[in-house]
Amino acid sequence: MNCYECVNQGLTSDAVAVCRLCGAAVCTAHVRTEPVQIRESANPGKVVHDRPARQLTCVVCSAAEESR
Repeated sequence: MNCYECVNQGLTSDAVAVCRLCGAAVCTAHVRTEPVQIRESANPGKVVHDRPARQLTCVVCSAAEESR
C-alpha cells in the first residue's frame, strides 16, 4: 500500500501506518505519533495505566486536532 499524502504529491512511498481518524495510509514522513494515557472506568485497582499507548494520525488529522 502506498502513502496517500505522497500519492497526492505525485510521489510513491510505502505506507507504514493507518490514520486512526480518517483511515488514510501514511509513510514515516507523514505519520504523527502522540502518546495517550489509557483510562478505564472506575473499578477497584488502577484507573490509569503506567505506560502510555500511542495513537497514529496523518498530518491532516493531526493539524485538525491541534486546532481545537
